[in-house]
Amino acid sequence: MNNKHLVIKDFNIFAGAFVNRSSERRRDSVWLEQAATSTDSRFVVVWGEKCLVGGDSPHLVLLQRVQIESYINHEHLIFLGLFRDQAIFAVAIVSELALPFSKFGVFQDLHFIGAGLPHDEANLAAHARALVLWHQSQLFCGVCGSQTKQDSGGNSRICIGCGKRLFPRVDPAIIVLVSDGERCLLGRKEHWPEGRYSTISGFVEPGESLEDGVRREVFEETNVQVGKVSYHSSQPWPFPAALMLGFTAEAESQNIKLNDGELEDARWFTREQLSTEGMKLPFRISIARRLVDHFLEQDS
Repeated sequence: MNNKHLVIKDFNIFAGAFVNRSSERRRDSVWLEQAATSTDSRFVVVWGEKCLVGGDSPHLVLLQRVQIESYINHEHLIFLGLFRDQAIFAVAIVSELALPFSKFGVFQDLHFIGAGLPHDEANLAAHARALVLWHQSQLFCGVCGSQTKQDSGGNSRICIGCGKRLFPRVDPAIIVLVSDGERCLLGRKEHWPEGRYSTISGFVEPGESLEDGVRREVFEETNVQVGKVSYHSSQPWPFPAALMLGFTAEAESQNIKLNDGELEDARWFTREQLSTEGMKLPFRISIARRLVDHFLEQDS
């Protein structure tokens, strides 16, 4: 299936079906070996937690096999899928090593560069980074304590002791723009830059629906009761492995009280206040900013 047909224009940064994940190839060791040694394949480098970016107009650097040969360990290669009709692999390089590939670009944190990359490359970088960090966190089995090894082209791991198979996990988190029609509810955390406010968010707990998670998080953090909850969009958030599930919600109360101490402050903001010069809104890379922009675009 050609994933280009699945791409939509209206998506969040890091999202979009730009990589044909080709799951049927993951257990085909012969095909993977041929792809890994092909001159047509490309490699995404992840150094520590950063990706290699180059050019005055930033782009993700995709290296050829010959350019990265000395860093490749076939047991640790991660097959990501097909990207622009080429097999694409992620290669992890430990951050303790001297900074490599300086002639091709610089290693950048996706927090800061993600919004500047082409949408398809941002999606690919997020994919590579998330899988690399997941592998680094799953070196030992949680059941028997034995070492684990990569399997299925790097899309799972298997315990060499008890045989338990481990699959990449994402942490579901809700993020919500609560409004009472005229105003929206935003909060700020203590370590944020002065004056910055953002939407309410938090991780979904076991046995909890997404809607219930929205209502609980908003009440825990701000004391505001929420009624109707509507889905907006989602965003893969590879810092390190969250899936942000965006909602809008209607407030049924307005009194703010910081119940759990998660926030330093929370306030109601009118559209006029949000539009004033100097108002520090969420970063444009985030779904939080898209939710705020959605509120600003709507009639009160």
